[in-house]
Amino acid sequence: MAQKLWELIKDIKIAMLTTEDADGVLRSRPMATQQAEFEGDLWFFTGASSRKVREASRHHEVNLSYAEPGSNKYVSVSGTASVVHDAAKAKELWNPIYTAWFPEGLEDPNLALLKVEVHKAEYWDSPSSSMVQLVGFLKAFATGQTYQPGPGEHGAIGG
Repeated sequence: MAQKLWELIKDIKIAMLTTEDADGVLRSRPMATQQAEFEGDLWFFTGASSRKVREASRHHEVNLSYAEPGSNKYVSVSGTASVVHDAAKAKELWNPIYTAWFPEGLEDPNLALLKVEVHKAEYWDSPSSSMVQLVGFLKAFATGQTYQPGPGEHGAIGG
């Protein structure tokens, strides 16, 4: 599972993280996936006092959506989130650009990691060009037939 999922998302820098708030409303926000060797967990830097941390601490099940429209690649990942305070892991994943969010760097008291243990993923990967997709869509529209996307791969990963 890990190898296939990593191949699909490794070049997509931003995921939309969806959590559930106290009222049961789903909320999504962009998060930068940390480019560590993937072994079943995805890592994100976050503010320990953030709303997403409160939501993920209350309702651990989250979703991550990855999209690369230019290559027609889409991935939905379901997993369990936990807030981690691990100085060694933070140092391993750290990039100086994160000082824009955490001015005190690795010593910032608001710095935390959000770990998502991946349970399942579903993906759509269509190597056809956008032009091929557009022509197929226009043909379906003009003839009144149902649009059938070009050749591609759709599948599920994990339990």
